[in-house]
Amino acid sequence: MVAEKLHTKPLPPGSLGLPIIGERPRLLDVDYLLEMYKKYGPVFKTRVVGFGNVAVFMGPEGNRFLLSTGMHLFSWRDGWPITFKALLGESLFVQDGEEHRTKRKLLMPAFHRQSLHNYTETMETIAQRYLAKWEAQRRINFLSEFKQFTFEIASILMTGTEPGESTQELSRHFVTMTAGFISIPINVPWLPYGRAMKAREALLAFIDRAIEHRRQQPTTDALSLLVQTRDEHGNALTNQELRAQMLLMLFAGHETSASMMTFLAMVLQQNPDVLAKARAEQDALQLGDRLTMEDIRRMTYLDMVLKEVERMYPPVPVGFRGVTETFEFNGYTIPKGWTALYPINVAHYDPDIYTDPKRFDPERFSEERDESSVPFSLVGFGGGARICLGYAFAQLEMKIMASYLLRYYDWDILPEQDLRTTYRPTLFPRSGLDVEFRRR
Repeated sequence: MVAEKLHTKPLPPGSLGLPIIGERPRLLDVDYLLEMYKKYGPVFKTRVVGFGNVAVFMGPEGNRFLLSTGMHLFSWRDGWPITFKALLGESLFVQDGEEHRTKRKLLMPAFHRQSLHNYTETMETIAQRYLAKWEAQRRINFLSEFKQFTFEIASILMTGTEPGESTQELSRHFVTMTAGFISIPINVPWLPYGRAMKAREALLAFIDRAIEHRRQQPTTDALSLLVQTRDEHGNALTNQELRAQMLLMLFAGHETSASMMTFLAMVLQQNPDVLAKARAEQDALQLGDRLTMEDIRRMTYLDMVLKEVERMYPPVPVGFRGVTETFEFNGYTIPKGWTALYPINVAHYDPDIYTDPKRFDPERFSEERDESSVPFSLVGFGGGARICLGYAFAQLEMKIMASYLLRYYDWDILPEQDLRTTYRPTLFPRSGLDVEFRRR
């Protein structure tokens, strides 16, 4: 029997606070986290109710270790709150090791280059329909509308759903379900978590019907690809696996994009010089009636703007992992059974990486400056082997919508609304961004 390696290094600096209850939770407060980063470096310890002892990994060095070089020491399944695991089920989100690698490989065809090319026309058609609707309505809430827009794209391209009232109803179910992520996990009908579980069942029933339909009549949507795909041993995804993965893809395929698009609309109006440059690029491209993948690739300034939105307003605040074996990092011992956490904003607001980090400045991502050249300094969609599978899909739908907004429309942010940010569970302005919308 081999003796377990002895770890003689101390625990990370910081405070565990009071027994059981720990410290006041401040792990979403970027100013507090930057203070801890400056004081302690890439790791500190704390204790938070519901998570126990927590090792907080910060900055590019902490991100690299947790997302790449040390990822074998962590478990996704053991790290995330019970609400996330219960609502998203046995999906790619909580799978580890070989199970995750195998299932991710099966899902990848839905996001390959050719698949994205096939999605472009549908995304564009849906965008044009929403823009016409907003023009007629004149006053809209961008958050609410972008959630419906991105969900409709996800549901049509992922499951082959037809647009209409059923899509709007499913979108409402997702709003109810996502509210459960940040609720107390008590499953009674009148509490948020109970309502979220009921909404989840309605969504799974829809997915079950879609699976059976696609088994009988496969098309070109993502679900059809997943129904037909096989691993190297000839095994297909079971219905149980398909429903879990599709629920995750529908959630991830619209929630984070809606967050980023809302902030994109906000910062473009708050920064007229950026808006003017983004419009000038669209005009210079001389785009036709239908966007092509080559058109999308040439939108280099819009790329920089979206990266700056991701940096300043990352849709997801933190990533969680469970520590599966005791190890040493940066001269400290991290014990097995702790929770590991990486707050995304710390690297994004590191003044040693990003000049004047609280200023919205897309030019920082230009070839001449490229302030994100430090590995793992921009991790709004993760990093390493588990970087978001749908990142290119999200970029495509955001750039298509942004192109039309910039070329043909104006919007003014209405006064007397609360634009402070909050997580529910992704990042949004509290008022959701009410605007006056019109054609240019």
